[in-house]
Amino acid sequence: MPRFLTVLAALCAALAPAALCAAPALAQPVPLQPLIDATPIADTLRLDPGVYAGPVRLERPITIEGGGKATIDGGGQGTVVTVATNGATLAGLRIVNSGMLHDTLDAAVQVRGRYNILKDNRIEDCLIGIDLHKADNNVIRRNTIRPRSEEIGLRGDGIRLWYSMENTVQDNIVENARDTVIWYSKNNTLTGNRLIGGRYGFHFMFAKENVARNNVFEGNTVGVFLMYSEGVEIRHNRIVHTQGPSGTGIGMKESSGITVVDNDILSNATGIYTDLSPHDPDHPVVVEGNRIAYNGMAMMFHNDWEGVQVRRNDFVGNFGTVAVQGGGSALRHEWAGNHWDGYEGFDRNRDGTGDSPYEVYAYADRLWMDVRDAQFFRASPMLELLDFMERLAPFNTPKLVLRDATPSLRPVATRPAS
Repeated sequence: MPRFLTVLAALCAALAPAALCAAPALAQPVPLQPLIDATPIADTLRLDPGVYAGPVRLERPITIEGGGKATIDGGGQGTVVTVATNGATLAGLRIVNSGMLHDTLDAAVQVRGRYNILKDNRIEDCLIGIDLHKADNNVIRRNTIRPRSEEIGLRGDGIRLWYSMENTVQDNIVENARDTVIWYSKNNTLTGNRLIGGRYGFHFMFAKENVARNNVFEGNTVGVFLMYSEGVEIRHNRIVHTQGPSGTGIGMKESSGITVVDNDILSNATGIYTDLSPHDPDHPVVVEGNRIAYNGMAMMFHNDWEGVQVRRNDFVGNFGTVAVQGGGSALRHEWAGNHWDGYEGFDRNRDGTGDSPYEVYAYADRLWMDVRDAQFFRASPMLELLDFMERLAPFNTPKLVLRDATPSLRPVATRPAS
């Protein structure tokens, strides 16, 4: 009898670990498309917490609410959610795992209709975050977009507007995406967004009458860049820490009627850069009321051009104030009422305006302005010595780069809303 009990105990000991270690099979994602198809027009589909299988397609105006606890998983194939209707709403969802094909624009959400609302969603591990393609009058609000971790050129765009009009993009967080692009698009409002760690914060191209207001751009290669665009308003934004060889706070190429007003442009390689802008001389570029501070170069002009109105800005703590590439000057632009920390004049009548103009001359700086490769030696001891000697006893007449006839002795810029 004792021998029987010993054998029985050994068998139990041998079998027990297998029984204890056996785990139930992982639950498969719930198919979401049948639930969508069963939801009546204008009704609400409230998802229980859990994982739901995509890709899915909305072709009728319904609302899908996830309550912050429902995940739609695309399975790594194509676009996770396609909104091909008018008047649908996606709210409180976590949307993950799109395909990675750039030619098919694989995205977390593609919008192909009007009057749709995407709000309070979390988008992760997708190529493109939200793609609006010929989609008008939509609202993209309070979404958090963090795409797949790739080399920056291989990432997808956080938010993409293509031939899309009168959309509202508000209070979103886009982190480590490639770009947020507004191409061939008109009358869109982008406000209260945070763009962090990407290539272009906002990239406007062939875009008209758009508004970028109260956004924060931090740690991107370029904050805002405009190409072949017209009538874009850039107001009350904070653009900081765009560094590297291409680091630019706000840049524009062949664009007209651009308004750059009341922005903080801080700690960038170049604060503001213009190339053949304004392209239309009847629609000037207005740079007014900005705080342009602690940049490598406050303003850089690609060539000797005209039509930029630079008024009532604060230029403080910049390594360089203004540079013009190609041997030109910035005298044909309008400079008025700016506050310059390097101004050395007086205000004898105490009206707040300097008695003499503020002028910037180029001495040895002309070497690196005119010869691109010489920028490597900028701020080197040898170039600084040459610059000092030219100021002390000029070998020839220095070039006048800019002249502000009415410099302000007090800060004049209005700080943007945070």
